[in-house]
Amino acid sequence: MSKFPFLNIAGRRIAVDEPPYIIAELSANHNGKIENALRLIEEAKIAGADAIKLQTYTADTITLNSDSEDFQIHGGLWNGKTLYNLYKEAAMPWEWHSVLFEHARKQDITIFSSPFDNTAVDLLEDLNAPAYKIASFEAIDLPLIRYVASTGKPMIISTGMADAEEIQEAIEAAKAGGCKELAILHCVSGYPAPAEDYNLRTVKDMMDRFGLVTGLSDHTIDNTTAITSVALGAAIIEKHFTLNRAGGGPDDSFSLEPPEMKALCDGAKTAWAALGQVDYGRKSSEQGNVKFRRSLYFVKDMACGDVITTASIRSVRPGFGLPPKYFDQIIGKSVKSNIKANTPVTVESINEFKL
Repeated sequence: MSKFPFLNIAGRRIAVDEPPYIIAELSANHNGKIENALRLIEEAKIAGADAIKLQTYTADTITLNSDSEDFQIHGGLWNGKTLYNLYKEAAMPWEWHSVLFEHARKQDITIFSSPFDNTAVDLLEDLNAPAYKIASFEAIDLPLIRYVASTGKPMIISTGMADAEEIQEAIEAAKAGGCKELAILHCVSGYPAPAEDYNLRTVKDMMDRFGLVTGLSDHTIDNTTAITSVALGAAIIEKHFTLNRAGGGPDDSFSLEPPEMKALCDGAKTAWAALGQVDYGRKSSEQGNVKFRRSLYFVKDMACGDVITTASIRSVRPGFGLPPKYFDQIIGKSVKSNIKANTPVTVESINEFKL
């Protein structure tokens, strides 16, 4: 049995002792065209992402059709819109889902979604979604979490805006609902979010505090934060993904383009590989360079019986002589035979000397 918590999505084991699981978040970046969504699936696969993730809602399942002040957006990317109009523009049409699921399976990339109400869960169950993601804004919707948990599928919960107590409540709801495989993502729900808001040391604290697979949902505009999180134990990285950051869609401006997604996939997995394990031994890539370390060499001709002085030997490169740590012990000893300058100092060349 593994000593690390883990979950399994579509045959892929996800844990801190495995390469990070990279999720390309398609979100609203279809920009109203199924062709964009299909291509994003293909590009995510090419980039090396492990999964592509959708969002499953309609304007009517996520908010109310009202233009009262409560439903107005002031400031930020979506300034001037109502919630209803924003989500109507951003929603992934439900009739696309089966086409996208089939296309992802043909591309051999895992596909799942964030449901925003029970009817979305039912749709995704009909499509045999292998896992579910709870968005940060829904992390306090404990009835929804329990309903998702009742599917028995692995669940990932983003924790943007949630405090430690709310995170614990979400975890308890998931477990009470029947979830056996659960992960949580540290997240900052700013669009985009500045790197300094992320306080990545929280990732390690979340791992210790909650004892679950922990990752990062990253809304910064480059890959530094995400790749850094791997060194702190992030086993999952989620990033918004677009064909064109200047595409004008609701989420385009803070999303990665395909070359950047590939850089994230490569960089995160390299960071994980570099972590390795505690090891003070000599590495395979170092073997050929050992001979270039410093060692002791005779720097003048010596006759048999001559006494070695500080003017007789030096610590230099390469490393075929005795290590420099024996310098003081060798001074005052005599040589056993005639020795030419630029010859390595060896045990065999010195009288009355042992290692």
